[in-house]
Amino acid sequence: MFKEFREFALNGNLITIAVGLVMATAFTAVTSAFIDGLFMPLVAKIFQFGDYKQAKIVLDAAIVAPDGTIATPENALYYGTFISSVLNFVVVAFVMFMIIKGMKRVNLVSPDEQAK
Repeated sequence: MFKEFREFALNGNLITIAVGLVMATAFTAVTSAFIDGLFMPLVAKIFQFGDYKQAKIVLDAAIVAPDGTIATPENALYYGTFISSVLNFVVVAFVMFMIIKGMKRVNLVSPDEQAK
């Protein structure tokens, strides 16, 4: 059983997948930094809503007790972080599409993968 597991673990396809996963994780971090640090602050400036992470639609305002404590917290939809996440996904998906398209062009993808 150990020999069979070792063959599986050292299979080239599994190692390739592991390397691809690590690279995709690193690329996602870079993309998140770009979207959150450079792109979304510009969008927030253009649409004048300050910090985009605080962009929200208030459903129920907070109720403050006479002593100054919050009796009922605010209920709001924070759409700024959602927009940021969607943009991250679109950028990563587009780059992956372009990589696969380039690999097909230089025939680095197997014919079985090209049929998909």
